[in-house]
Amino acid sequence: MSASCDEGEPPGGAAAEGPHPRPHSLAHKLKSLMAHRKDARGRAYVSRTLSQAVEDLPEPPATTSFALIAKLAGGQQDNPTIKTVLALCQALGDVPPAHLLPHPGYDDLAALEAFEDPLARRLLVLLGDLPEGEVRAVIAHLEQRREALGLPSVPDDGTGDGTGAAAAAVKPKRTRRRRTETEAAQYAADALEGL
Repeated sequence: MSASCDEGEPPGGAAAEGPHPRPHSLAHKLKSLMAHRKDARGRAYVSRTLSQAVEDLPEPPATTSFALIAKLAGGQQDNPTIKTVLALCQALGDVPPAHLLPHPGYDDLAALEAFEDPLARRLLVLLGDLPEGEVRAVIAHLEQRREALGLPSVPDDGTGDGTGAAAAAVKPKRTRRRRTETEAAQYAADALEGL
């Protein structure tokens, strides 16, 4: 996927203004990925289906229980093992693992996915020492080429550099559906299993 999946505000308010915006938390990023990526049945992931997706990997790097996934997505736990991060990222469609790290430079999923391409990395190295005016000219040229080729435009985060590093849209909070008695009983049983 090439579209950024981090919509909304980080917990506790909007990102800080200035050169160092507050990064999104692991919980925010994981919840966003689970909501926007689809499981084998074409539905958004929940803890149980993501846990099953990890188990279904050809060579899963780690076993990840749905209780652990729920704790990570809920913010009750924020320090998973590297193997867990790799397993979750692989199950979610080969998301770059850096995306789950709490750093503002890693909030832009589209940029991280583009960085996976060796040609994109080569382009970044070539742009590295150019004066700012030259870099802006290259960006303008690439935007024109994308338009000429009929490709969708890449959203600008407002800095004028075309990186899309800041989260753009604020997604309205979704109301939660109440569980039926049967669903609540199953949820309680599942929670006890995870202990």
